[in-house]
Amino acid sequence: MIPIILLFPVAAAPFIYFVKSRTLNHIVLIIYALLMSTVTGILYKNGGHWSPFLQTDPLNIVFLIIMSILFLGVAFYNRAYFKHHDIGIKAETEYTIFFLFFVASMAGVLLSTHLALMWVFIEATTLFSAPLIYVERSRSSLEAAWKYIFICSIGISLAFVGIILLSIGTKSVDSLFFKDLYSNAKTIVPFWLKFSFPFILIGLGTKMGLAPVHAWLPDAHSESPSPVSAMLSGTLLNAAFLGILRVFKLMTLAGLDYYARTLLLVMGLLSLVVSAIFILRTNNFKRMLAYSSIENMGIISLGIATGGIAYYASFLHVISHSLAKGSFFLTAGNILNRFHTKEIDKVRGILQIDKINGWLWIGSFAAISGIPPFPSFISEFLITMELFRGHQYIIAGIFFLVFTIILFGMGRSVMHMAFGPADPHLVKASPAPMTYIPQIGFLMLAVVIGIYTPDILNNLLKWASALLTDIV
Repeated sequence: MIPIILLFPVAAAPFIYFVKSRTLNHIVLIIYALLMSTVTGILYKNGGHWSPFLQTDPLNIVFLIIMSILFLGVAFYNRAYFKHHDIGIKAETEYTIFFLFFVASMAGVLLSTHLALMWVFIEATTLFSAPLIYVERSRSSLEAAWKYIFICSIGISLAFVGIILLSIGTKSVDSLFFKDLYSNAKTIVPFWLKFSFPFILIGLGTKMGLAPVHAWLPDAHSESPSPVSAMLSGTLLNAAFLGILRVFKLMTLAGLDYYARTLLLVMGLLSLVVSAIFILRTNNFKRMLAYSSIENMGIISLGIATGGIAYYASFLHVISHSLAKGSFFLTAGNILNRFHTKEIDKVRGILQIDKINGWLWIGSFAAISGIPPFPSFISEFLITMELFRGHQYIIAGIFFLVFTIILFGMGRSVMHMAFGPADPHLVKASPAPMTYIPQIGFLMLAVVIGIYTPDILNNLLKWASALLTDIV
């Protein structure tokens, strides 16, 4: 099963490149999304492996399910979105090819059982996603693409240095397979393990969008087409997070979890503070959503640093953030197509122009803000509860303060855009189902998880949480 999702782009890319048909491009993208969802379901039920290097486990299957759901919605939305954008057939064909390989490379990151191979796939995500940022062919998108390449390449280089340093301390193991590293964690020289972790954390934290190495993210997310922004925020950041989790588990098994937690805590809190400052100042609604992604990555990191039931909460928050941010970015694409501006001050009366889009905008805000019945409320509550249980009152206080500022900043902008008098020259929207259905699906799924977490998902999250401290 695994070869199907990794090799499909290799087989499809030459075909669509020479045919150059818009219809074919969209059909291939939808077929790949359906294939990804089907294979993921089979892998969840039966497990799977393709050589010792690519396998499933309870930890990566969670992320694979999230990516499959989000990709499926984005694939159907994609065609409706590009009906409003005048790009040539060649550019659209190239966009489709890079999108296919981008998704495949993220799947490779998630399925890798070898640290060096994971690094290769993470580097591949940069190469294949950078051209997607430049699809609009504007000066600002070109700048964003190069900034993304430059900063992420430096980050990945630092991660590579960290892998080398780790290898120096694992001479007795002579393997970078995660299973071998975990089984022999106690034999790895602590000095080299502690020396390597900051390099790997900063390197992968760059891709995850953690402050202070987040600078690429606001530009890339705001300049990308909305389907790409949704995938960058909802899946790419998760892939980098999984890489951090793999190494964090090694630190835990080696008895160095306090050291790793401290570094994660610092980057998590810093991400929250940076997000709060810039969300209050930005006048670009897609950029606002980008800073929201940084904030949520900070919350997830804070949960892992806290430990205990916050492990479970972090995985739940990953799911909640991906669904909410997927809905948010796709809805932002609808707003951009309607108002032809990204400036918050120039968008008013969305509910008057397009009621469905207006309520999706408000619903996405509620989902990302932790308002019941969305699951982000549960995850944030559990993280806070674990902070109080561990007597970390100062950290909890900082979390509450910064989160309140972010909630106020985003809420003010969202309500400003949704309500108020609309421009009388704007014609009310005619329903275009595929510009609404994916977001409705994401938000409905989030509500279901928030009201009643299915036993299948609940057990999977518990298993994934336990796997962070188990050798197997």
